[in-house]
Parts: sequence; C-alpha cells; structure tokens
Amino acid sequence: MYPILMALPLFFCSCSSDSTAFNGSHLEPLQPAVHITPALNVDLNTDKALYKPGEKITFTASGTIPAGAKVRYRCGDEVIGTTSLAGNTWTWAAPSMDHTGYLADIYTQDGDSAETVYGTVGVDVSTNWARYPRYGFVAAYDGSKTHTAVQNEMAFLNRCHINGIQFYDWHYKHHWPLGGTRGNLMDSYTDIAERTVYTSVIKDYISTQHAYGMKSMFYNLCYGALDDAKEDGVSDKWHLYTDAGHTTMDKLSMPAGWKSDIYLMDPSNVDWQNYIADRNDDVYASLDFDGYHIDQVGDRGTVYDYYGSKLNLPVGFASFIRRMKARRPDKSLVMNAVSNFGSEQIAGTGDVDFLYSELWGGESKFSDLLSIMKTNQSYNGSLGQVYAAYMDYNSTKPEFNAPGVLLTDAVMFALGADHLELGDHMLCNEYFPNSNLKMGDSLKKAIVHYYDFFTAYENLLRSGGTDNHDGIYGGNGSVIINDWPPKLGTVTSYAKEVNGKEVIHLLNFVNANSLSWRDLDGSMPEPETIKSLSLGVRASSVKKVWVASPDCYGGAPQELQFKQQGDYVVFTVPSLKYWTMIVIEK
Repeated sequence: MYPILMALPLFFCSCSSDSTAFNGSHLEPLQPAVHITPALNVDLNTDKALYKPGEKITFTASGTIPAGAKVRYRCGDEVIGTTSLAGNTWTWAAPSMDHTGYLADIYTQDGDSAETVYGTVGVDVSTNWARYPRYGFVAAYDGSKTHTAVQNEMAFLNRCHINGIQFYDWHYKHHWPLGGTRGNLMDSYTDIAERTVYTSVIKDYISTQHAYGMKSMFYNLCYGALDDAKEDGVSDKWHLYTDAGHTTMDKLSMPAGWKSDIYLMDPSNVDWQNYIADRNDDVYASLDFDGYHIDQVGDRGTVYDYYGSKLNLPVGFASFIRRMKARRPDKSLVMNAVSNFGSEQIAGTGDVDFLYSELWGGESKFSDLLSIMKTNQSYNGSLGQVYAAYMDYNSTKPEFNAPGVLLTDAVMFALGADHLELGDHMLCNEYFPNSNLKMGDSLKKAIVHYYDFFTAYENLLRSGGTDNHDGIYGGNGSVIINDWPPKLGTVTSYAKEVNGKEVIHLLNFVNANSLSWRDLDGSMPEPETIKSLSLGVRASSVKKVWVASPDCYGGAPQELQFKQQGDYVVFTVPSLKYWTMIVIEK
C-alpha cells in the first residue's frame, strides 16, 4: 500500500560508524506510558476568547459528566491544577503568566496508566490579542443579522478562540466610511455592492465581540475613493495615475450595478492621509472599533502622482501606516500584503500589530507557507503571521472539502501561522460576502479541535524557536519519513527547538494528491490513519516524551514510554492522521 522505507532519515543527517551509530530499521514498538480512551461526548466552552492574568474563567460543559470525573488544567504536558466536578458550570482563575496557552480537559482515572477523556477546551491568557492573533471576519450587516443570529455566530467564533474580527465592506463609501456624520448616523445605507447595511447590526456585532474579549477591526483600503469623492472634498491631485500627464486615474472596475468603480489614491500623499485620518476619527467617535484593517490590491505596475513622478507604492504604504498610527496611537493597525507585495515596508514600520499576507497562485505550495513566514520574520521577527488563504476556490460542490481544509490548517498551525477562514460563514473567496461553500458538520466539529490545539499549545507553536536539523529515523518499513518541504507519499516533518524542548511536527502527505494548500477543486482525499509509528530521534538526556494531536483525544497530551539508544531516543507515536506533534523534554 505504501512505498518502502529502508532506514530513510527524516532530516538530512548522516550516521557515523562509531558506537553511537543508530539502525532505525530495527525499532521495536513501545506502548504509551499513559493509555487514553477518548469518549469526547462532553462539549466544553469558555466565556471569552482570551483572558487577562488572574481573570475569572467560566467553563460550561454540555453533556453528561460521569460520576467521579475531574477537570485538569495543563500548560503543555504539565498539570498545573486538578479539581473534582460537582456540576456543569465552574470557574478557574487564569494563571499569572501572560501570553500563555492552556488546555482544560474532563477525565476519569481508570488506573495508574489509563484514563478516559470526555472533553477538552483551550484557554489563552494574554493581555495583548495580537501576540497570538486568531483572526476572523464578518461580511454582512443586513436584516438577516438579528440579535440572535449575531449571538450565534460570535458564540461559535468564541468557541474557536477567535480574538480579532475584521469587518469587511461595512462602510458607506471608501473615502467616507461612516454611514452619516458624527452625531447623525444613518440607520441604514448601502455599501459598494449596494447591499444594505444597518448601523444597529454593526453596533451589535461590536458589543457582542467585546463581551467575548475580541477586538473589532474596521476594514478599508488605504487608497480607495468612489466617483463622487470630489464632492466630499477629495482632490484630483491626490489620485494615482497610469500616465505621467495625469490624464487617466488608476481604478478598479467594479461589476455593473455596483455603486461605483474604486479610484486609487496616492497613499503617500499627506493631504490624502490627513483627509482619511479625519474620516477615521469620525468612525472612532461614532462606533467602538478597536482599529483599522488596511487593505491594498497588490502591484499596480508603473503609476504616477498628479505631478508626473513615478511612485513606489510599498514606500507609500509605510508612510500611510505611520501617519495612521501617529494620529491614533491607541488603535490597532493591520495591513494586507497581497502576494506579499510591500510586506518588507509594512513590517518595517513597527506600527502594525501582526503580519497579514493574502496568498494567491504564485504562493500556492505548502512549502511557500514557511518561506513567506521566514521572509516576513526577517523583516520583523516580533510579529505574528496571519494568512488570508482561500480554500476550494474553484469548487462547485456545496460544502468545503474537509480533508483539504484540515491538512492546510495542520500545516499552517504547525508552522505557527494563523489562517483567516472563520467568520459569519467559512471563507472561500477574496470577496468575503461570497458564501457559496458551507462548512459540513464533520468539518465544523474538527475545526473546533484544531483551534483548541492552536490555542492550548501556542507557546510551542508560535513563540519562535530554532529550526532543528538533527536526525530522526522511522522504523515502519511501509512509511517514508521526509524532512521539510512536503513530498507526496510521505510523512513530512518540521522540527524546532522551542524553549529547550524539541518539537517535531509530523504531517501526513501519504495519501495527498497535491502539494498545493489551495485544494482548488476540493479533491484532497482523507488520509488513512497511521498507527504505532516507531521513531528514533537524535536526542540525549531525555526526561520526557509526549505527543498531542488535534485529530485524537481532543488534543489532550499523551506521555510515551521511551528508550535511550546511544545518541538516540526511541519511542512509538500511537496515531497520525493529519498532524501529530511530538515534544521531547530534556
């Protein structure tokens, strides 16, 4: 069924002929140190998407909790608290450590080395949401968005620990985003596509998000204006032009029946910057937004200002960001880098909260996900990474293809990047209101476990670290182990040294049909679960080995037995479907 492995190294390493040489073809399977039986019939929830240190966390359990069950709180594999359960609602004080992820699970002890896990939930304790951004969106504000609808949508995003929301196309006009004026807001208006927007719905979304501890970010281009902008005080001298003689304004042509085409402004023009900053101040004075999600539309080729000078748009983006931050230093800023256009200049300002890259066909390979993030980190290593990456883009099916979504999320999350995909629907298109594809029940259930995992283990996944290129060998002759980048027909590994721990991510490409994360036609097949994968890893002075996966046990960690053989530690990974994380503590 699978290709044959002859002691193939996962990393590009060589084994010497000395006494520490290791023969990976003779690994004997080892049983886990702790046997876990997954029940996962209790749904856990928290009352917020993130918490401040010391803040009260309220947990709610839906389902039947068996007699004698306890709740356990862990940071990584370390148990930091356990208590017996007396009901379906209880509280826990968030630990004092800032920017730290935890996992809570309900379990019963079946013996010294056996337990049953009934439900899990992640917890993020962070004073700054942008340290570990989990970004979502909303894209419709019409009469269907009743208070109940808003509550239900945000409850699901809260369950997935989404801590920031982009309000896409909420605005009246690009150059005049507020629907009305200060003190005289319109009850309703239409957006660029002539869709109805109710101001009350925007306010309801914001207040509901704030109750969950989420941040609300209003979306707008950095340089958009409609065809009536001159009537609202926008000068022709602020525009971008496609010629040096300022005869043709650069614009984006919109579909017939829309309010206007979108004309592009010079983002470096100080008068334009001041004008739109004034309009943004109107927004902040009228609606309780926490910041500005700045958009662009990528490389425009050669463009000019009114006076015939060629413009460097990325430099203009940086100038624009700095002016927005200087005007409102208390507000968050995020800027899209379309196909990473301008990412160096955007990151270099130091004024954006995290890096946001919209990916397209030129960045369609799984390997691009790491190379882009590494490049962005070279510009500013302190900022988190979010990818706007649209799945199943050409699919005509009614639902997302769950295997494609989960494999892409597995890779992004293992690398430490967030995926903008969850909102008032699941995202499939750069025009966010497009909701042609639905999230099936099985995907919706699985995605919760993925975001629990991404949250609970954020310090191992998203706190930097150093790429590790030591040696690892597979002892299953039927499974090929491959170092990053991914290859079809293999289990691919990405490994880092993080806070003194060796963290190895196993990603299952054995049955994959493409090395593109996009899964354009929704055809990525579901992988077969690999059981009892014996490994040898170059590591000495090992104290503990444990594994965790969003695909089993609700992400709960499982300690493994191991043996030291020379410079290698030997153990058996119980299960690998899409993604399993191995942690070796020394």
